[in-house]
Amino acid sequence: MPEQIDIRNESAAPAADSAVVRDALGVGVAVGLSGFAFGVTSAGAGLGLLQTCALSLLVFTGASQFALVGALAAGGNPFTAAAGAFFLGARNAFYGLRLSGLLGLPRPVRPLAAHWVIDETSAVALAQPDRRTARLGFTVTGLTLYVLWNLTTLIGALGASALGDTAAWGLDAAGPAVFLALLAPMLRSTLERAVAGLGVLLVLGCQPLLPAGVPVLAAALAAPAVLVVRGRAARGRKSQEDRKDRKSRESREGREEVLPG
Repeated sequence: MPEQIDIRNESAAPAADSAVVRDALGVGVAVGLSGFAFGVTSAGAGLGLLQTCALSLLVFTGASQFALVGALAAGGNPFTAAAGAFFLGARNAFYGLRLSGLLGLPRPVRPLAAHWVIDETSAVALAQPDRRTARLGFTVTGLTLYVLWNLTTLIGALGASALGDTAAWGLDAAGPAVFLALLAPMLRSTLERAVAGLGVLLVLGCQPLLPAGVPVLAAALAAPAVLVVRGRAARGRKSQEDRKDRKSRESREGREEVLPG
C-alpha cells in the first residue's frame, strides 16, 4: 500500500513562515522608521553626524539612545546620561537569557545575534510556537529593524538642519511612545503593573528636582522596592497564619485535656 503523505502539514509550514515574516516585517518597518526621529533629536541635542550614526550602529536600542540624547539636550551630565541609558539597556540582558535557550544558536553566531536582542526582536521571537519560527522571526525582525533604524537615523541627522527648531516638532517623543506601545501588552500581572506604575511616579516626582538623566536611574528602584514590599507582605501573612494555626492547636489540646479519659 503506497505511503500516504499529509498534504496539510506540508502546506502548513510555508503558511506559518509567511505569517511570521509578515509580522516581523511589520514590526521592523514600523519601529525602524522612528530612527528618523532619533537622528533629528540627536542632531538637535548637539551630537555630530558620526556620533549620531555610531550610537545607532553600536548601541542599537532606541529607548537608551533617546534617553541619552534627551538628557544631554536638557543639559544633563554626560556620565549621568550614559548611566541612565545603561540601566534602560540592561533589560536586554534578561531578554538574552530567555532567547538563548529558545533560539539555540551556534556559539560563533551568538555574539552577533546578541546585538539584535532588543524589545522588538524578543517580542516577535517569544510569540512563536517553536524554535524554527522563533529563529525566523528574530532574524527577519532584527535585520529589517537594524537596516531601517540606521538608514533613517542617517536621514534624520542630515535633515535636522532643514527642520529648524527640532524641539518644536516633538519628535523626541516618538521613541518613548513606541517603547510604551510594546511594553503595555506585557504588563499582565498586578506585580508588573505595580512596578511600571511606581517607575512612572518616581520619574515624574524626580523630574523637577533632579538633573536630567537622574530620574531614569531613580525609576530603576521601582522593581526592588515593589519586591521588598511584596516579600514583607507575604511574610506578614505567613506569620498571621502561623499564629492562627498555633492558637487552633492550643485550643484543641485544651479541649482534649478537659475531656474525661
